[in-house]
Amino acid sequence: MSIAELRKLSRDEKLKIIETLWSDLAGDEESFESPAWHAEELRKTEADLAAGRVEVLDWEDAKKELRKRFE
Repeated sequence: MSIAELRKLSRDEKLKIIETLWSDLAGDEESFESPAWHAEELRKTEADLAAGRVEVLDWEDAKKELRKRFE
């Protein structure tokens, strides 16, 4: 399927394709290696959390806060 054909699909059809692709990729996670920078960022975040430099928000509250920023 070409990009032009994908663009003609409905939103629901596109979401189904995305979900199918994501499911396929997630099923083969052992063959995917995270980049080194990702592990480093996780270590930094954990250190910031342990030191009290970051605030933990409930996911629903975080979404509300982000939406406010972009209104």
